[in-house]
Amino acid sequence: MDDQNSLGDYLRARRELVKPQDVGLRPGGVRRVAGLRREEVATLAGISSDYYLRLEQGRDRNPSVQVLEALARVLLLDQSATEYLVSLSQDQPRRPARASREIVPPSILQLLDTIGLPAFVEGRWFDVLVANPLAIALSPAFAPGHNRIRSFFTDPAERDFYVDWEKAADGLVAAFRASVGLDAKDPRFVQLVGELSIESETFRRLWARHDVRIGQGGTIRMRHPEVGLLDLSREKLLIPGENGMLLAVYHAEPGSESAAMLGILGSLSAGRGVEPGESGSARESREADAAPLDQPAAPSEGHGPTP
Repeated sequence: MDDQNSLGDYLRARRELVKPQDVGLRPGGVRRVAGLRREEVATLAGISSDYYLRLEQGRDRNPSVQVLEALARVLLLDQSATEYLVSLSQDQPRRPARASREIVPPSILQLLDTIGLPAFVEGRWFDVLVANPLAIALSPAFAPGHNRIRSFFTDPAERDFYVDWEKAADGLVAAFRASVGLDAKDPRFVQLVGELSIESETFRRLWARHDVRIGQGGTIRMRHPEVGLLDLSREKLLIPGENGMLLAVYHAEPGSESAAMLGILGSLSAGRGVEPGESGSARESREADAAPLDQPAAPSEGHGPTP
């Protein structure tokens, strides 16, 4: 992935998504470009067409914050996307080399064991680092070792478990770009985006939009193979000091049918030999210690949603 003209690529992608009528212009006549013309963006932002052309072509990479904020208004960017646009033009300090493993703090492991709700921790590249038994019962894609965005776009069964798969796909890709930030040369990023661009037309289309949204809470509806429809709220909480690590927690409205179904799921997972209060990572470690060294790990059974 080449990020030599990240600012220009982003401006061009967002310009093509804005319709003239969205910014008070009449579409009129035959338009040879999708979205707004460069001249229209420049006029609405109060800058010259030549200067805007230089920005898109990468011949000027250091516009003022005021210019970028004016462009953000024309391109209808929200706060997260505006901050991302501004960051593309700033001199970024060199990132320190990250450890090869992302290690979840012991206090978070304890929280997973005691929270009583489906919960897992994901790393910066959306790898599931640790999960409690109820999260794994909710979806095998939440088990440690899975990558959420790869599972979502490469496992056809994922579509069956999302009532609104397309909406979830849009949010997931936008959150992934926000998580990556400017670190587009990281080998893990290159690998993931390359694989998904080849294997999924939907991912390729959404990635080209350059949407950026910070991962947030929300509501999801999923079709679970054992307990049916579940309406859940999802909270995504940043773990301070852990380089983008997030805690995801799912919960249902107290007294609702979905809350009752989560209780049934908990009973089912307990009946499958998962010790009460044992996190997914602890269980995997225990099973790995007990298994012969030359025996491959058993594949996960079933499928689930990957919000």
